[in-house]
Amino acid sequence: MKRSKERKSKAKEMFPLSIADLKKQLSDAMHDNPDFQLQEFQVGASKILVFYITVMINKNQLNSSILSPLLSKKNDWTLAEIRNKLPLGNAALQTDLKAIMDDLISGAVGIYVENEEGLLTYLIPQQEHRKVQKSDKESTVLGPQDAFTESLDTNLNQVRWRLNSNDLVSEKIIVGERVKTEIRLMYLKSLANETDVQTMRQRLQNLVMDEIEDATPLTYFIEDSSMSIFPQFYQTELPSRFTYSITKGKVGVLVDKSPTGIIAPTTLFSFFESTEDVFMRWNVGSFIRILRFVALIISALLTPAYVAAVTFHYEIIPTPLLTSLGSSRAAVPFPPVIEAMFLELLIELLREAGARLPTKVGQTIGIVGGIVIGQAAVAAGLTSNILIIVVAISALASFTAPSYLIGSTIRVIRFPMILLSGFLGLIGVMAGICFLVIHLLKVTSLGRPYLLPAYPFNYKDFDNTFYRLPNFISNLRSVSFRPKDMIRYKQKRTKKMKDIDE
Repeated sequence: MKRSKERKSKAKEMFPLSIADLKKQLSDAMHDNPDFQLQEFQVGASKILVFYITVMINKNQLNSSILSPLLSKKNDWTLAEIRNKLPLGNAALQTDLKAIMDDLISGAVGIYVENEEGLLTYLIPQQEHRKVQKSDKESTVLGPQDAFTESLDTNLNQVRWRLNSNDLVSEKIIVGERVKTEIRLMYLKSLANETDVQTMRQRLQNLVMDEIEDATPLTYFIEDSSMSIFPQFYQTELPSRFTYSITKGKVGVLVDKSPTGIIAPTTLFSFFESTEDVFMRWNVGSFIRILRFVALIISALLTPAYVAAVTFHYEIIPTPLLTSLGSSRAAVPFPPVIEAMFLELLIELLREAGARLPTKVGQTIGIVGGIVIGQAAVAAGLTSNILIIVVAISALASFTAPSYLIGSTIRVIRFPMILLSGFLGLIGVMAGICFLVIHLLKVTSLGRPYLLPAYPFNYKDFDNTFYRLPNFISNLRSVSFRPKDMIRYKQKRTKKMKDIDE
């Protein structure tokens, strides 16, 4: 309380002052930055100071909406008259130097009339950002194709355009001690669980840090367990995915200067859902969703199972396959675990090189490099043909996940699983699976279990998680996230079929 009173008293003591004194205080606060402009004008008997950061404001709007009306008058100006006469409706009366600096770096122009009790700031920012384009990270065949950009205003516009309802709440939160960053907490008031909203709001407001670079680093500070390898919040570039999750009762977060939206709470199975499933027929969407779960198991366990079988458990391999397997490995001098680790690392190197190089060159290196190096490795006796097929299938399976984050997690998990299978066989594979299950049982997202609806078991949400049902059957929102309104639409009205004659 004492500090707030001291700040108010200091703010009151700052004005009135001469233009020369204000110039000195502003220049010192801006560290004599060459982009900071101070322009002094004489209008009648009034001395007026206009100041701004040149690279942050719209110069055309400055000239047409501020300077021209300001200099056209021949009589004296007062702050009250300026506020009423200038054709801008976002004037803010400031008396504190820190508040003035915050407005300046946000793209404001300051106007001070000498010996007045404060000054006016007008926000006329010049925002440079790319246009709305198609998403590169989350490509879809069906459904909307637009993606978020680095402009928060553009992202908010896309969300508002899709959810054109006054029920949509957008809370503004400023984070950052040295570099201020605007964050928007978004949810539907009549749907979102109040506990989820309060938890996310509290975590964002309690952040004490210098700056937020992007939405992705932000999640590491607000998620439940930063030590877990599994992502606990879904990150998306698709406004359609963002708004679809909000209509299910979840909470969304947008960060200024970030093309990524955050969705919470999230379960492990949410990372295998795609908005594309909604635009398909229910049976086709169910098949593809189940296929992704099968791909998850293949990607994580196929190579470890191969290593365990070849190293310890020859008896589970069919005799014809065992014969061809023995002939292909006859010239390989390394044990299966070293052979598998070598190929897995090779696949990861090719993937990383293809991702970092320009698109056309990266695709060429990924295809040609994989073929050439694979054939050369077999010819040199470093690996077998069958293991190349196994590793290639595991790599392809990891790319079926709609989320890049969960795909990367699965690829990392594969390496310790291979080591366990190489040293302990299938017992090591089972030990790794048990460790993962125990870990996942402990992980939460905004305080909610990460394995919902498998644990705690809730069969009612299976149609919203593992498969899809026809729309006239699946009319409820997910029970696991406890939205305020469970019913999406009335089943009886959906089932009714009317002829033209009726």
